[in-house]
Amino acid sequence: QRIAPAQAMKGKAADDGNSKERRRFNPAITIISTMKSIKAWAAQDKNGLKDFMKAQLKVAIILFIANAGNKFEPAYPRNDNHAPTMFWIVNALLAIGTFFTWKWEASKVGRSGSGNPRIICLGREQTEEWKGWMQWAFIFYHYYRVYYVYNEIRVFVSAYVWMTGFGNFLYFDKKADFSIERFVSMIIRINYFPLLLSFFLTVPLELYYVVPLHTTGFVVTMITCWIGYKFETACGMGYWKSRTMAVALSLFGHIIFYETPAVNFLLLFSKEYHFRFQADKYSAWLGMASGLLWGKLGDYMQWAHGYENDQRRRIVSIVQFCGGFGLIAFWYGLFGSIQDKYTYNPVHPYVFIFAVVGWLMIRNCTRYLTECHSTLLEFLGRHTLETYVLQFHLFMTHNVQYIPAVIPGSGADGSAVLKFLNMLLCGSVFLTTAVFARRVTVATQVSVVDLVKNITGTMDTSMTQVVPQQSTERKDSEHESEETIELTKAESGENGFNSTKVLD
Repeated sequence: QRIAPAQAMKGKAADDGNSKERRRFNPAITIISTMKSIKAWAAQDKNGLKDFMKAQLKVAIILFIANAGNKFEPAYPRNDNHAPTMFWIVNALLAIGTFFTWKWEASKVGRSGSGNPRIICLGREQTEEWKGWMQWAFIFYHYYRVYYVYNEIRVFVSAYVWMTGFGNFLYFDKKADFSIERFVSMIIRINYFPLLLSFFLTVPLELYYVVPLHTTGFVVTMITCWIGYKFETACGMGYWKSRTMAVALSLFGHIIFYETPAVNFLLLFSKEYHFRFQADKYSAWLGMASGLLWGKLGDYMQWAHGYENDQRRRIVSIVQFCGGFGLIAFWYGLFGSIQDKYTYNPVHPYVFIFAVVGWLMIRNCTRYLTECHSTLLEFLGRHTLETYVLQFHLFMTHNVQYIPAVIPGSGADGSAVLKFLNMLLCGSVFLTTAVFARRVTVATQVSVVDLVKNITGTMDTSMTQVVPQQSTERKDSEHESEETIELTKAESGENGFNSTKVLD
């Protein structure tokens, strides 16, 4: 029997009312459901309560080691360890290690399995390599008090924050994964271990100021990408228009905050945060803008270093190298050579990008260089968060203000040989602990994310992927990002976060 339209509408309205009634929040049901989810998580054989508690026991061991290292005696003031020659010697040793761990892997074809191999600029291995040698230079800049490379170190710091915006923009733009799982995963990865160190060692968190700096960069990037995604899916904008508007709105927000008295809000936390956040006020945003243009850069790399024209490839390589060298020389000649850091710091947020772009142009000026990386530097780059926070308590001591003298005779007036051996001994303990800390942090991260998945009911889905309707311009932008997106996959012991590695 056919139901009259009015009756059908009435029935539909009744069903809608019942659905709304069912969807109404019920605290008792929510609590019961949450407890069941926690119980299910606790019973998991892998990444459940058992693995979580094991990780916390290991964290306790690391905190004990860090606390003992931070109070170690004898030790002498770090300023008495001013040794620029040793700084360059250890960097020369790193260069030798880089040479012997240089690895080449030919470019691969795209996922279609056909056509010429794709030339990837700044792939995951190269990014980890970049972070590795910058972290090495940064730590030994602290250790040997090489004051005259201060401006270069500032660029390295900003390059890290640039990667926060860059890597996370590529991830969110590609995956449209704005889930609570992703948010919790990143917050734990960046903050969990530093917060524990700060609390148990009674160290002000501003000592690890890059942690809140990168956390803020991640959150701002996630919000920016979500706005762009909504512009496309809810407002019907095209890919480029939606993303450009989102990035432009983000820039406007940065300007309103950092270029007005609103920035003094940071003084409520500390003068240190007020300075540090302003030093990198546009770094993450520039990373987002670079991520937006990365697909176009991929097209250029394919044209410049592809397989179609050998003569063009040679010419472009030379021009690209000279252009990159020119950008670095421009930065150094006008800004980097300024000896007074108080004169340089105010202009740094606006000019560091010249050195960063110049380096990327040189590092990827030939197809061969895009296909190579150092496994040693890649290893160091995977552990930059842990080496950053632990350097203050194990490689150096008393919150980075002193140098531990473990070997007798390696004090401030000791022989250069004994001091070098002492550095190697402390460095071995420091790096080993950092590797251990990363594994424990990742184990904690994965366990907590599984708990969140149980509670939210997404345990059987690895990721929320609601990708907007594909358009021609969007496909163009994604063409080169498929490999680069590996930079920002959730760190499960196999892949690393691009966002959250750090410097002073």
